[in-house]
Amino acid sequence: MEKTLTAASAIPRKNFRMTTPVALPRYLEETYWWAYLHPRAVRLFERQWLVNLILWGNYAKLRDAALREFGSPITGKVLQVACCYGNFSQRLAQRLAPGSRLDVVDVAPVQLENLRKKLNGQPRVFLHRQDSANLAFTDASYDQVVVYFLLHEQPEAVRTRTIEEVLRVVRPGGKVVFIDYHRPHRLNPFRYLMMPVLKWLEPFALGMWHKDITEHLPAAARPAAVEKQTYFGGLYQKVVIIV
Repeated sequence: MEKTLTAASAIPRKNFRMTTPVALPRYLEETYWWAYLHPRAVRLFERQWLVNLILWGNYAKLRDAALREFGSPITGKVLQVACCYGNFSQRLAQRLAPGSRLDVVDVAPVQLENLRKKLNGQPRVFLHRQDSANLAFTDASYDQVVVYFLLHEQPEAVRTRTIEEVLRVVRPGGKVVFIDYHRPHRLNPFRYLMMPVLKWLEPFALGMWHKDITEHLPAAARPAAVEKQTYFGGLYQKVVIIV
């Protein structure tokens, strides 16, 4: 059971409910309104070719790298923290085994509604309006968790809380998968191209260049295993933590 279900929905509209509103974080309203909150943003960015272009042609590689971590078919309870543009969630849902389920949380109603439409009646998928830094699920309630290109959009303190929360809700022996930005190698020309771009459009993202995801782990955390792999000359990373 959840501690306090802030909002939940199955994919059909009749079950798509937002009962108790969750406040939008100030950083999201001030920094990312143009990308995630404005209805026109969804119409602009929800294009597979565009999200692939934003990731310099690496969308499919990064998506599939994350999906492989969960196996096929995917069993048990899976949590995706935050909606994302592109077809990641659809591919994740398509791999669910009978009896398994996928929960997706996001703090922005417009993003949840967009995902509901994209999933187009997929069974065993539930949407929840929650803040990633204050999840309403009980401890150890998920077998696997994925955080796909969320951390770089958060201030450092919020990023730390999000990581703490996803570790809290995954069961012992469970897996957490992070896909996000990473500091590129010095000889990678995209290092020098992306630095001003991120500084201008995604001001919290450069924090991912200077502090590893594992440095945000709680002091008491004792993961059974941590694996890290980088892509595209180090610009992107996959970090897998076995709790």
